[in-house]
Amino acid sequence: MGWVSAGDYEVALDSGKVVCRNAAGRRLKSVPAKLTDDPAVVGLRQLAEWLERHERQCLADVERWMVRSLPVPLAVVARVWPDPAWQAALRDLVVTGEDGRVAGFLRDADPERGLGLVDLDGDTVRIAPGLVRVPHPVLLDDLEELREFAVELGVEQRAGQLFREVWRRPAQLDPEGTQVEEYAGGSYKELRFLHGRAAQLGYRVRGGHAVCSVLEDGRGTEARVWVGDYDGYEETETGPLVWTDPAGRALRLGQVGPVAWSEGMRMAAALYAGRDIEDEERAA
Repeated sequence: MGWVSAGDYEVALDSGKVVCRNAAGRRLKSVPAKLTDDPAVVGLRQLAEWLERHERQCLADVERWMVRSLPVPLAVVARVWPDPAWQAALRDLVVTGEDGRVAGFLRDADPERGLGLVDLDGDTVRIAPGLVRVPHPVLLDDLEELREFAVELGVEQRAGQLFREVWRRPAQLDPEGTQVEEYAGGSYKELRFLHGRAAQLGYRVRGGHAVCSVLEDGRGTEARVWVGDYDGYEETETGPLVWTDPAGRALRLGQVGPVAWSEGMRMAAALYAGRDIEDEERAA
């Protein structure tokens, strides 16, 4: 971005921060206090805030495509690719071809030439599927091999895909059960701390539950962990993890799909990880 006049100085955005230089062209360590309310400075700061929100939203949208198994038209991906925020969120994601198999790591998107990829042989290729699919890592059979290959390529995914924590349903699990208690009993001194952690992690709290919605094979599933719905200053603890259908009916564990299972366990583990360790150590 070019320099903008601000009185006897010039200001610009550099890596999301407002920077300033004097009339001689020397860049200053900070923006002078007298320029705090200058319209150019205020405008650039507002722009920086908007760009930051835009980057977060792009990343959240891409992760939602993955978690909810939402195929996206190639035309949409190609249209947003020139935007640096969208490109950063999409670049190096593993995408699949028309046959549902892993096609490679996304490096380019063009409305005429389709997707530019680095395939699993390390070659640059182009494909033009009608719909672009970003598979959830739990659905990738060769996840460990893909992770190793990504490290060799120097891949750095902004959206958590290959290195996202995954949980697979244990083979010995009772398919008729309705809840998992592995991460239940995580104590919090105050309920508002647990609610705050859920919000910080990006989960909604509804009816005393932290919830995570997943769309899998066209079917909606909601993972729920009880976090409490009473006075915010009372003690609380994480409850068991359950899954429900769109009508709110509890699902048997054998009915829970692999993505819903993984994302539910991921939420439960993250909420449990924020528990009050000091109380546990004193109790021990």
